[in-house]
Amino acid sequence: MTQEFNIYCDESCHLEHDGISPMVLGCIWSPANRRMTLDNGIRQIKVAHGLSANFEIKWTKVSDAKLDFYKAVIDYFFDEERLHFRGLVIPDKSKLDHQAFGQTHDDFYYKMYFLLLKQIFEDDNRYRIYLDIKDTQSQTKAVKLHDYLCNARYDFDREMIQRVQHVRSHEVEQLQLADLLIGALSYYQRGLTTSKSKQALIHHIKARAKLTLENSTWPSERKFNLFHWDPQGL
Repeated sequence: MTQEFNIYCDESCHLEHDGISPMVLGCIWSPANRRMTLDNGIRQIKVAHGLSANFEIKWTKVSDAKLDFYKAVIDYFFDEERLHFRGLVIPDKSKLDHQAFGQTHDDFYYKMYFLLLKQIFEDDNRYRIYLDIKDTQSQTKAVKLHDYLCNARYDFDREMIQRVQHVRSHEVEQLQLADLLIGALSYYQRGLTTSKSKQALIHHIKARAKLTLENSTWPSERKFNLFHWDPQGL
């Protein structure tokens, strides 16, 4: 039976020359017909913690004052069986040799997005992919990514990957959840210790996921899936 899924994607430290070693891509995915229910669940947590239903969840906003709220959001993710996460970690961008593979960093970016998403795609299902707007080139990137994904999956009629479009994260609850989990992965990969509240939230994620975050999970893991990319493994 064909099912439709929404995939909400975000990234951290993806620019080639940003001076930061790791690059992290990630996504939340869930059944399309449950979008409103799942989004409302997140909004209810906001209100229960004295925040506006329109408050934007962001990793950069994690603080001592809002730690209990963010822990509740993490608990909602792990307790809600219809929400899934997959993250892809490139440990050190400085070691990439694009010239040796005849590619640009943008080419690499699209390849990594395919690696992120290919584990989710199933032939009989349909997918709509939503990306956070980053800059004036966002629309061009969305078109190129759609082309790349469809070509890689031989989905030339775009029956499986129906849509790749940019949205504003403050309007999309599940994209905000993706930002939170990706931000935590990036912070952990960078070895940062600047915020006790962020460290506490990462500890909470590790406890709920029962993972160290240092290694890849089994490819079949459906709740909290991690892939640490090794260029030697391709």
